[in-house]
Formats: sequence, C-alpha cells, structure tokens
Amino acid sequence: MTMQLHGTELTTKVSAIIDEMKSLEGPLLPILHGIQAEFGHVPRDVLPVIAEALNLTRAEVYGVVSFYHDYRDHPPGRHVLKLCRAEACQSMGGDAIAERLQDLLGIKFHETSKDGSVTLEPVYCLGLCACAPSAMLDGEVIGRLDAAKAAEIAAEVQV
Repeated sequence: MTMQLHGTELTTKVSAIIDEMKSLEGPLLPILHGIQAEFGHVPRDVLPVIAEALNLTRAEVYGVVSFYHDYRDHPPGRHVLKLCRAEACQSMGGDAIAERLQDLLGIKFHETSKDGSVTLEPVYCLGLCACAPSAMLDGEVIGRLDAAKAAEIAAEVQV
C-alpha cells in the first residue's frame, strides 16, 4: 500500500505506529517495517520523529534505513520487481536477464518508471539458487528466468 500524507497527518500516523511497537525489544526495525507497510516507503521527514521517540540520533536512524536495501525513501511503482544478483543467478545468465529487463522497462536498478508502473530492485539471494536466475514480482517468486519470461514480465508490469 502506498499512502501520501504530509505534515501533521503523517506525524500522527507514524506516531501511532511507533507507540504500538516501541515497547518491543529492539523496536527500530519493526517500526521501520510498519511505516513502510503503511506508506510504501520510509519518508525522510519521519526520521526525526522516530529518533526522538526511541532516544536515538537522526544519524543512527538514517544509518539503519540506508544500510538495509529493503527500505525505500520514496514510493515504489505499482509493481515491484526484485531481480536476484547473487552469484548463482549470475552464473546462470542473470547478467543478461538484468540487462534485458532494464532495456525492456527503460529503467535501471533502484529506479521507478516515469509512469509509476514498476520499480526495479536488485536483491542478493531469493533462495532459489536451484532455479536460477530468479526474480520476485510483487512478492511472488519466479525461477528459471529467460529472455521470453523477461519479456512476459515487462509486458505484465507495464499495463
């Protein structure tokens, strides 16, 4: 779900998520996951709110958000395509598939198409090494990618 809120409305929603989870041991990651689940990303504007609530510095919160590649600082496209870049997938033709998908979608890794239809993200192992190369489209895994499957995926997400 992607939700666009600003100012007080955003802070109110984020504060509710923080209040719900701040009593957990090590609450930062669950809070960040909760915020991303609610908004589709972790808006930079909420980092100071999180830092203050957890008695952390903004730099500490930013460091965690920027370290983990699953956190986004901007809304994703309607579809999120994660392409495995780990060694097993690369050895089975993953580089060629990555180039093909980038050409078909007209975007590079970490980008969202201009029409907002798809975001392309690299991941470093989906656990499908025996079915390499692999990808995940909107949470569903796809194994044994080839040029034809790449074209099917590109056509599906650009609708």
